[in-house]
Amino acid sequence: MVLTHVEELGDAGEAAAAAAVFASRYVQEPVPRYELGERSISKDAAYQIVHDELLLDSSPRLNLASFVTTWMEPECDKLILEAVNKNYADMDEYPVTTELQNRCVNIIARLFNAPVGDGEKAVGVGTVGSSEAIMLAGLAFKRRWQNKRKEAGKPYDKPNIVTGANVQVCWEKFARYFEVELKEVKLSEGYYVMNPEKAVEMVDENTICVAAILGSTLTGEFEDVERLNDLLAAKNKRTKWDTPIHVDAASGGFVAPFLYPELEWDFRLPLVKSINVSGHKYGLVYAGVGWVIWRNKEDLPEELIFHINYLGADQPTFTLNFSKGSSQIIAQYYQFLRLGFEGYKHVMNNCMESARTLREGLEKTGRFTIISKEKGVPLVAFTFKGGAGAGPLAFKLSAGLRRYGWIVPAYTMPAALEHMTVLRVVVREDFGRPLAERFLSHVRMTLDEMDLAAKAPVPKVRLTIELGPARTADEEASVRVVKSEPVTVHKRVPLVAGGGKTKGVC
Repeated sequence: MVLTHVEELGDAGEAAAAAAVFASRYVQEPVPRYELGERSISKDAAYQIVHDELLLDSSPRLNLASFVTTWMEPECDKLILEAVNKNYADMDEYPVTTELQNRCVNIIARLFNAPVGDGEKAVGVGTVGSSEAIMLAGLAFKRRWQNKRKEAGKPYDKPNIVTGANVQVCWEKFARYFEVELKEVKLSEGYYVMNPEKAVEMVDENTICVAAILGSTLTGEFEDVERLNDLLAAKNKRTKWDTPIHVDAASGGFVAPFLYPELEWDFRLPLVKSINVSGHKYGLVYAGVGWVIWRNKEDLPEELIFHINYLGADQPTFTLNFSKGSSQIIAQYYQFLRLGFEGYKHVMNNCMESARTLREGLEKTGRFTIISKEKGVPLVAFTFKGGAGAGPLAFKLSAGLRRYGWIVPAYTMPAALEHMTVLRVVVREDFGRPLAERFLSHVRMTLDEMDLAAKAPVPKVRLTIELGPARTADEEASVRVVKSEPVTVHKRVPLVAGGGKTKGVC
């Protein structure tokens, strides 16, 4: 039972004051940081304390570092709250929620051109994000490879996976957690995604799959999955191997079908056996939902699927966790129902237009080189002109923009390109032209502030030192600072400008 009222508040005066949180004792008592508090407090006070602390968080809408959705329609917010107490794992108790998940799997599979017939159920599952989806897909590839090696009487203890050095950290987690060697194709100047030729060269008989990225985290660029498929098919034919492809479409999976329908990256390519996508990115749902789709049942080994019946009926399950909320699954279906193909296409077109506004505005400053491609995920990645020496400027710009509320990440590129420092702005549905223009004005203001700071005189300090004699011939004389004082620079600053206005503030 949750306590919402405290019986013993000391005296009637304090009890009356508790109705006004800021007049109560709670705002003066330290909050629990390491141990559970001895006494309960009122629900109003608990809410206000947590609410006030959260005021110091940044605004999600101004977080341009994240791909994750930060706005949904009020009607969908209402559905999310209505389902917040539903455990998705209880499929027998919540059969309609399970049906909505199955509908989402079917819709996404057909969006990715899976070879399923009319009325046929697709193979896939909802996850808490693309990280879990990638773990599940990787496990399926590993088990499938191991089974084939066992049947052939060959060693199966050294699996590897080939990716580009631009992969998200979840691939490194998969490799480390599940003991798979990660073979990364290094990036090169001007080519910031995996080179398909080099990737195929790294493939050997122990490669469980090659992972291609549709929407690089670093630059938003799509990798050439079609070229990778053709090269790998030729190598498979030559070596008699059967190395497949997984497409990490976490960011681009809900972009490409609507903006680039002619681009072949999905199940239209025969070697693509599974695809993951983040519903909470351009699937337009709040954080907490991802999807993984398999080409057909044969690509998901049956022994990885568990069957339970202690919740009321036989339930197949293939997830890394068990209990999870149903709200995001329901929200994903709401978006599919609400927007349809037309709505998603309009949203993605608007995102690309905002990205174009940003790109043009940044180029007009004359200070940046844009390294992201126009065809890809709607984002703008850019560097300061001036080569490696301009790297510190990126971090200064990132810090300066925070004073206006914007969060823009500055990061160094992976191995072989560590000398490059990149800034990246992710364009989401709720970042329209007005916000883009406001952001550009703040970029220009921050650049002016940085230029002004660079021209400021370097502070001077006068040191008085005392030299002591060396005790031996091998020692140097000792030095001790006995006085340190700043050198004051006097400068006249008129308070009245030409128009009669004072420069000072009152």
